[in-house]
Amino acid sequence: MLKKKQIDNIQSELEKGMELAKCKKCGCMKETLESLRYSLSLVQIEGFSELLNNIKQWLKEMEPVKYACLGCEYCYPAVAMNIFSHAFPDAGFHATNCTFKIGEQTWPPVPGEYFAFCDGANCPVAVSTLANMELAEKLVSIRPKELCIVGKTETENIGIDKIIKNTITNPTIRVLLLVGKDPEGHHSGKTLLALWKNGVDENMRVVGSPGKRPILRNVTQKEIEVFRKQVQVVDMIGCENEKEIVKIIKELSQEVIASCGCKEYIEKADSSQVLSAPVIQAQEPDKVEMDKAGYFVIIPQPEKKIITVEHYSYDNRLLRIIEGKDARSIYWTIIKNGWITQLTHAAYLGKELMKAELSIKLGFKYVQDGQ
Repeated sequence: MLKKKQIDNIQSELEKGMELAKCKKCGCMKETLESLRYSLSLVQIEGFSELLNNIKQWLKEMEPVKYACLGCEYCYPAVAMNIFSHAFPDAGFHATNCTFKIGEQTWPPVPGEYFAFCDGANCPVAVSTLANMELAEKLVSIRPKELCIVGKTETENIGIDKIIKNTITNPTIRVLLLVGKDPEGHHSGKTLLALWKNGVDENMRVVGSPGKRPILRNVTQKEIEVFRKQVQVVDMIGCENEKEIVKIIKELSQEVIASCGCKEYIEKADSSQVLSAPVIQAQEPDKVEMDKAGYFVIIPQPEKKIITVEHYSYDNRLLRIIEGKDARSIYWTIIKNGWITQLTHAAYLGKELMKAELSIKLGFKYVQDGQ
């Protein structure tokens, strides 16, 4: 049973997050609030009603999601969900549904914020700097020859999915070194260690992970086992001294070369059928359908730092004028009020509004439908 202190802690974390503009636009916060609302509605526990009412109110205060997750060093919704999950592990929640595409002819096949320079068997070390991208850039500037790939891993689900994909498609990689600060709440570093030691359960949840959503949706059980057998995961979480990290990279590389059984891992990696979402090639439209709701004329006003949008019917009657300081607020107002009905028109409007916003910020002349 959740105690009052734990409920108060959840409440406190969510309150702090909802005070931040970035959290109100983050999918991580929205998903946490929705998950908690769903879970709390299923249980009858004293003290939950106030928290549930607050969550419903916070959901009303959320703005349109601008990003799925920023990978913040301290993630308020992730910490809140961890408190709830640890105290009430049998409660249900909705898992994330993230996907990505895999390139067929390039390595790494899954794009991300990585620096890759594989030169063959003499660079067996991959490094995750967890939430610290600056540390990754420092290691790139040094570029020890033993380093195969380096980048951050901010989340305990899709971020780890990508590591697995990029590792098992390169049998050169034999060591994954974890450095930098582990994101609070997501715990991507601790989740990688738990994955290597324990694997996943039947629901693809990493066994023993303290992360908020350690559920791997874009890999198979076989890919996970190939990953666990191919690499040794080395824990240097918290270390942000690039010179010390380079020293360890060189030492680990020597250990691998001294005990190399690379052929075994090449065969296993090659036999793994990498799970991938289909890649659809974009095509030019066969025809363009006009939006029956009318058309828009976009007029940036740099002197006022606003964008004016005139909405006309197709008999050229002015229906309304929308003003705003940025593209997002304008297109959201238009969509919310139903003044646009075609998805293609909405995409076009978003593109043109962003061009208009940039013209004000950067000082160039905006021409609607221009290049």
